[in-house]
Amino acid sequence: MKRAYVIGSGPNGLAAAIVLAQAGLHVEVFEAEAEPGGAARTLPLTLPGFLHDFGSAVHPMAAGSPFFKSLPLAKYGLEWVHGEAPLAHPLDDGTAVVLERNLADAVKEFGADGKSWRRLMQPIVDHWDDFADDSLGPAIRFPRHPFLMVRFGLSGIRSAQKLAQSHFRTSRTRALFAGLATHSFLALDQPLSAAFGLVLGAAAHAVGWPIPRSGSRAISQALISHLEALGGIVHTSRRIDRDALRELDGEHTLTLCDTTPGAMLQLGGERLAPSYRRTLQRFEQGRGAFKIDYALSEPVPWKATECARAISLHLGGTFEEIAAAEDAVAHGWCAEKPFVLVAQPTLYDTSRAPAGKHVLWAYCHVPNGSNFDMTARIEAQIERFAPGFRDCVLARRVLPPLMLEQMDANLVGGDVNGGAFTVRQFLFRPSIHNYSTGTPDLYLCSASTPPGGGVHGMCGYHAAKRALSRLHVSKTGG
Repeated sequence: MKRAYVIGSGPNGLAAAIVLAQAGLHVEVFEAEAEPGGAARTLPLTLPGFLHDFGSAVHPMAAGSPFFKSLPLAKYGLEWVHGEAPLAHPLDDGTAVVLERNLADAVKEFGADGKSWRRLMQPIVDHWDDFADDSLGPAIRFPRHPFLMVRFGLSGIRSAQKLAQSHFRTSRTRALFAGLATHSFLALDQPLSAAFGLVLGAAAHAVGWPIPRSGSRAISQALISHLEALGGIVHTSRRIDRDALRELDGEHTLTLCDTTPGAMLQLGGERLAPSYRRTLQRFEQGRGAFKIDYALSEPVPWKATECARAISLHLGGTFEEIAAAEDAVAHGWCAEKPFVLVAQPTLYDTSRAPAGKHVLWAYCHVPNGSNFDMTARIEAQIERFAPGFRDCVLARRVLPPLMLEQMDANLVGGDVNGGAFTVRQFLFRPSIHNYSTGTPDLYLCSASTPPGGGVHGMCGYHAAKRALSRLHVSKTGG
């Protein structure tokens, strides 16, 4: 193999391209949009001078990614910015539960639940690099650190509801854990929802919940700069269809696709075995996101002053309220009081707005492809914990699920996780072969492969390693 093509320039596509370039292949990346990065882009969505993260905004998994940590991304301008605390969860009594970065401080914050929190988090925090290496890969493989993973698995396979009931005595800690677990897009009584809460909670202590200075595009730009230093090329505004892929294809070429299973069906066509096509057709997309970006005249006037210590906030109240909201989405409804995820980056990164002004990033979960306007419900939840918020709004940009998909074809119906985290798709994502399509020299490397959604590049890393191992190409540099 002398040449490799990567379709899509999201973090996974760029990670795959770097691995291939490190192995000595000539690599070209083709991106359909004018700006590379997939969901890791930063765009002027509202008023002049205000910069908003299109998709991902806060990046614990990027900061903790084994592959990203192996790359000299700081050399290309990637700088992580932390709040005073990773997360705040405001409550109706005017206070907020704060997830502190230091585990000992978190134990004090959680009071009666502190010892339980430590028992759950300490093993992962103390061995984060080992845990990340094992957990951010295919589910069906023998882990390098089996005792650590078995201990995690015994808790993570449970529902968030059962774990919270068995480990936490106070409503404050249960509320905070509910917010962490809801990043799974699963109802909180579903298996595996606890795993997300455990991973994100431990990440807060191990690596923090940072943002990249100047926006998420800084991650993409650093990856591209490193790829270019290795001789790779990124083409933008180059949408690849089946005919274009056929023109690229040839002897001594390898193709990896940072695309959805549906797009792989279209690209591969008759090259794909009938059994694999049927598997892709059965792939289940996850629930959608309804997102709003705000330009603000001043910081959000939170009732709980502790909220200014964190870039990330979870708005939803008690565990029971959050569980009810996610249960509604699981049954195909839009919640009256949605769980809202918020990021306020300009409290700690002033480069994204004019002097004295701010941006706010907010979204909630909705059924996949929903066309219901959640704007009023999202803003009601923000006003609930920050009276007077609407008076601060200079402009808003509403991005419902289908608009998200229009701006990034991988976000099918607003699904930002690359597919539902059912038990089957956790184990076989999108098929038992994970990255391989059954077609020689054609691989899938998107968030629809293990370990799934999140800006960590590990789907692309593992897909490229799998392709190279089957080609008997050894790493020659990097």
